[in-house]
Amino acid sequence: MAALDVPAVDYTDYTDRQLAAIPLAVLVLALAVLGGWFLMTGAPVTPGIEFTGGTELQVTTGAGQAQIQDSFAALPAVDGQPTVTPTAGGNTFIVTTQSTDTDALTSAAESAGYTVESVQETSASFGSDVQQLGVLGLAAAFVGMALLVFVLFRSLVPSVAVILSAFSDIVVPLALMNLFGIELSLGTVAALLMLIGYSVDSDILLNNHVLKRRGDFYESTYRARRTGVTMTLTSMSAMAVMAVVASKYVFNIPLLSQVGVVLVMGLAVDLMNTYLLNVSLLRWYKFEGIAR
Repeated sequence: MAALDVPAVDYTDYTDRQLAAIPLAVLVLALAVLGGWFLMTGAPVTPGIEFTGGTELQVTTGAGQAQIQDSFAALPAVDGQPTVTPTAGGNTFIVTTQSTDTDALTSAAESAGYTVESVQETSASFGSDVQQLGVLGLAAAFVGMALLVFVLFRSLVPSVAVILSAFSDIVVPLALMNLFGIELSLGTVAALLMLIGYSVDSDILLNNHVLKRRGDFYESTYRARRTGVTMTLTSMSAMAVMAVVASKYVFNIPLLSQVGVVLVMGLAVDLMNTYLLNVSLLRWYKFEGIAR
């Protein structure tokens, strides 16, 4: 595929601080959102039932979403506030609750006049184990990426630029997940792992063009940007299509829809971090004589 004709942005019109200001401000805001969420809920991101344990019932009824939520909230077998999600079928809803007594939930739902189509239960202990495994996997992937970057470039500033960009590419989507009501699940953890790969890909492309190829800094940057933006926009388009097709309005596959949304948000953030923050740090490194 030919590289997109990216609109010209003259980096010489902006200082390094001006280029880095926007992505750093967004990162600070995202950290503030995660910190505030932690203070309010006890977790930086709202975990799904895969991590907390709970029960997911699929029920069919002619009642409305609000009525179903109120009736389940009043059931003795339900702990906390249940979540009710409509499906593409119209009369079928997915009810999620932290309660794990499936027999009591099923009986109570049927007594309330709902037809229970399926029940899926996750124990709290299993959810805790899965949560730890997911966090460890994400941390191991990030640490492995950081070590690989240091081995490739053997210089502090270019390596920090890649790592900081990847960190922001994970933190900002996590904050946006809170704002848009997307829970942390196995699917969204997989999306965050994919974002690490996407981020490193575009950042290494830029760093290689600037540090390991001959030519003027700006010429190398523009050349890398044309290729990198083409790659990222292509991926964003594919993920956006997947999110729409998998939404409740079409095929109703929540897992794929959430993965697509998180990836679109993360790739958009990656464009900003790579071609503003990373460029500013690389220019500072190249022209200010930072010690190698």
